[in-house]
Amino acid sequence: MKRILIANRGEIAIRIARSVKDLGMKAVGICSDDDLDSLHLSKMDEVHSLDSEGVSAYLDIKKIVAIARENKIDAIHPGYGFLSENPKFASAIKRAGLIFIGPEERTLKLFGDKVKARELAQKHNVPVVEGSNKDIDLKEAKKFFSSLKKHSSVIIKAKSGGGGRGLRVVNSEDDLKEALIRASSEAKIAFGSEEVYIEEYLNDSRHVEIQIIGDGLGNVSHLYDRECTVQRRYQKIIEVAPSPTLTNEVRLELIDAALRMTKAIKYKGLCTVEFLLDNKSNKFCFIEGNARLQVEHTVTESILGLDIVKAQIQIAFGKTLKQIKYNQENIPSPRGFAIQARVNMEVMDADGNIKPSGGIFSKFDLPAGPGVRTDTCGYTGYASNPSFDSLVAKVITFSPEDNYSKAIKRLYRGLCEFNVEGVVTNLQLLKNILTNKDFIQNNINTNFIEKNIATLVSSKEHKNLYGLVDVKSSELGLAGARSDTLDPLAVLDHGKGGHKGITQTPDVLQINNEQLPEGMTSLNAPMQGMIVNFGVKQNEEVWVGKPLLVMEAMKMEHVVLSEVSGTVKKINVNPQDTVLEGHSLIHIEVGVVDNPDADLIEEIDLDWIRPDLEEALQRKQASHDVNRPEAVIKRHEKGHRTARENIEDLCDEGSFVEYGSVVIAAQRRRRSEEDLIKNTTGDGMVCGLGHVNGDKFSEQDTRVMAMSYDYMVLAGTQGKLNHAKKDRMFEIAEDNRLPTILFAEGGGGRPGDTDTSGVAGLDCLAFTYFAQLSGLVPVIGITTGYCFAGNAVLLGCCDVIIATEGSNIGIGGPAMIEGGGLGVFKPSEVGPMDVQVPNGVVDIAVKDEKEAVEVAKKYLSYFQGSIKKWKAPDARKLRFAVPENRLRYYDMRKVIEGIADIDSTLELRKDWAPGIITSFIRIEGKPVGVVANNPGHLSGAIDSPGADKGSRFIQLCDAFDIPVLSLIDCPGIMVGPESEKSALVRHASRMFVVGANIQTPLMSVVIRKAYGLGAQAMAGGSFKIPLFTVTWPTGEFGGMGLEGAVKLGYRKELEAIKDPKERIKAYEKMVADSYKRGKAVNMASHFELDDVIDPAETRNWILGGLKSLPPKEIRTKKRRPNIDTW
Repeated sequence: MKRILIANRGEIAIRIARSVKDLGMKAVGICSDDDLDSLHLSKMDEVHSLDSEGVSAYLDIKKIVAIARENKIDAIHPGYGFLSENPKFASAIKRAGLIFIGPEERTLKLFGDKVKARELAQKHNVPVVEGSNKDIDLKEAKKFFSSLKKHSSVIIKAKSGGGGRGLRVVNSEDDLKEALIRASSEAKIAFGSEEVYIEEYLNDSRHVEIQIIGDGLGNVSHLYDRECTVQRRYQKIIEVAPSPTLTNEVRLELIDAALRMTKAIKYKGLCTVEFLLDNKSNKFCFIEGNARLQVEHTVTESILGLDIVKAQIQIAFGKTLKQIKYNQENIPSPRGFAIQARVNMEVMDADGNIKPSGGIFSKFDLPAGPGVRTDTCGYTGYASNPSFDSLVAKVITFSPEDNYSKAIKRLYRGLCEFNVEGVVTNLQLLKNILTNKDFIQNNINTNFIEKNIATLVSSKEHKNLYGLVDVKSSELGLAGARSDTLDPLAVLDHGKGGHKGITQTPDVLQINNEQLPEGMTSLNAPMQGMIVNFGVKQNEEVWVGKPLLVMEAMKMEHVVLSEVSGTVKKINVNPQDTVLEGHSLIHIEVGVVDNPDADLIEEIDLDWIRPDLEEALQRKQASHDVNRPEAVIKRHEKGHRTARENIEDLCDEGSFVEYGSVVIAAQRRRRSEEDLIKNTTGDGMVCGLGHVNGDKFSEQDTRVMAMSYDYMVLAGTQGKLNHAKKDRMFEIAEDNRLPTILFAEGGGGRPGDTDTSGVAGLDCLAFTYFAQLSGLVPVIGITTGYCFAGNAVLLGCCDVIIATEGSNIGIGGPAMIEGGGLGVFKPSEVGPMDVQVPNGVVDIAVKDEKEAVEVAKKYLSYFQGSIKKWKAPDARKLRFAVPENRLRYYDMRKVIEGIADIDSTLELRKDWAPGIITSFIRIEGKPVGVVANNPGHLSGAIDSPGADKGSRFIQLCDAFDIPVLSLIDCPGIMVGPESEKSALVRHASRMFVVGANIQTPLMSVVIRKAYGLGAQAMAGGSFKIPLFTVTWPTGEFGGMGLEGAVKLGYRKELEAIKDPKERIKAYEKMVADSYKRGKAVNMASHFELDDVIDPAETRNWILGGLKSLPPKEIRTKKRRPNIDTW
């Protein structure tokens, strides 16, 4: 049998001993001479004295190793604290031929030196807090402090150790000297090294950590996360698993960071990788790695149902993760929440000062119950020892439900059950924390206790859930009083006195514990509840499975079946009695009784629709097209499809899950329910979850929120519940990052709803919620027919608007226009397509809804990722796309088609701002956004509409990490008095501001002209900003247009030539010379751009750029606040 020496004391020694014994090994303990009453000694198979006192006894490496060798110990477990992170201890154990249950010596040295740990993080691209990577003195500390932003703080940390020792936060440079002295001194005493380093102190952050386990062979698994934000003096007192704060994206990023670091060093054993998470930005920074079993390991064990101490021991003995089933695929997903509270012998005052306490525990009654665990070293009569840590117990509660507030309540109840007398503890503080509003709502950071110290140390009253309570009603065997169930108000008047429906029933039988004669058995109440009725009588024969009575508990009726065959001899309770679990209900004389129905086998028709289901199905189907034939015919006669036909065409087959299908309009005060069900089911909105393009992309990438106004219900107007459904959908879309497609046809606000409160409904949140999706997920708007008022506003918030022939889009419909005294118009006269397409409101004009859906799917696909099947054009054709005559027009769209995969191009706003072309394309299946000058309009010069068009498209690409390809043929920004009337200065400058502030890669290819500010605007402000800037041989360059440059620069020389013919000749020569200087090859030779290329190599350059990009980072928030609607 293996023998494990546990080099620790208190509750952690007890915890380890239990796992040791579960593995069939012997637990061997040690103790100092002044620790003979410690509870951990009673849990060991044998105990050995350290022959000295106090903490130093547990730090005596030589003595501990000697005890181990003398007593044939196989391995030593250090627990946490004491020698757990001491590389010298690990080395001494190894030299003695024993096993150290923990990381290897080199790992302890690495993580024991916080500076080296920082360097490891930086090496593997894990962000760290800004700070020093070496021991610092006062001069260096002042220099670092002065380099930070105004009102910043710093934290001085010991290079070695942890647990909050050797830490000082400094808010003023004047306090640096004293803080350095104190931190160094504390570090020297605690860890044997006075070296400290400095970091910026993050005031509004959370403390989160990832639990890691590795087998030393490069195999590392994560056991998910914990949050330890609530701390006092940098020491944790409440820990939660999993973190209730993290989004799934951030959680995956943290896990990935922890795995990168630990896999790189082939970590062995347990490790906790700790991070600070900024509350505002959700950005995280590595702070340290704890190479040991952590105090808060308990909460991880609770949510995963694992014994990680046992796994730690098995790894130390050479098992692999796979052998102990700790490889990642075998790690269960977290379930519910677990919270740990550290109960310390201490008291905190209103200034945050902590005063240790101690004494003899006159009472020490632990909490219990489902999901409650207490790891402790305390007991009644125990005299605490001031030499050791103040931690006396850890109360851990587990709530299997994914409800954080319930988990908090369970821990609070557990602490209220914990009865400690004789020694002052922090139980009051812990209970105050758990009932603090900010804590419950998770509005906390690591300064939570300091900021709320006054209320947290107050003497707030909490109910004690321990001791004896005199409850006379329980003595009767009934659960409370007996009520007259015929009076529905009886229970409300209970306790007020005088109500006839309440009696205290003193004659109710007590729980019957009488000894029954042989052959007689008692049927006892299986639960607490009220007796509804009996299905049998005295002297009636019963058999196994026969229903005997009905009980009601928690508003549910439960049929109680007989567990034996025989004859009913006595019924002990009456209908309406409320009984406790275990109360005797019926006495049965056991005998042989045949079940008369034994030969009957009940067959269930699985196709039978029960009445309750039938009712629900009929209600759900009321809004389906099959039940509205007349309305469907009208839609089809007008050339339109129904809302459900569009949704069905959009979503992959069988993927659409509808929300709110039985909702009816809020008009119950003016219309019958039958009328509302028939004519308003769904309240004009068909919406739910679905998948789009599942044949091309993964399930994760095809998720969508699909929504359509239903014009066949109240003309698709926006009523109360229609808004409520939208609010719900928009929130789900935001929370789950679902691309949203909205069919927006409808008439706007609906004044006819009656079941509402308020006046104008201006507190409606739908527009805000929908607008907040901008920049977070792709938002696609589709319309046909009339789209007015609120419907039009939602449409206008979309990233792209797709509209069919004959559509009308307007902020106000005819009624609103007439009501405003602006004239009488037909709906077809308001915002028709011949207005809304050339003015840029509509991005893509299509023939009908079928084409609209096809285009929407294609548009969405660029945001869903790369496709595997594509066909390349013949790249050689690009060599002939631009005429040799530099003044001859060519079609830029053919250039785009020659670069893009065949049939992969989708152009936006084609008929507006023709000087700029904006399109999505694919290159070998990879999505790319194209912004190109159109030489067919103003020779490619940038005007105000073109600048707006290009800028917004770049924003759209940047928001969703789509690389941008800029195809440049630009003689400059348009000039002249007429252009300035369009506010050109502001509009053109927008391209510089947007281009200079994008994060998505920009790639530039000069096709022909690249002059002055216009060319720079197309390249993000400078040719050195894009990932690459290359030119075709047809490229020509200049600080401004060549002709204008010659006229401006050589004006005096030209004026000096009196002969007009000679002047023209000289002018043309100067232009030709300027052109020669600005030719592509000459430009490239000065390295003002990256190269001159064969046009046939353009795709290869773009592919090279795309393949050089790092993997897309996992987003935790928007890249841009929003995408401009214009």
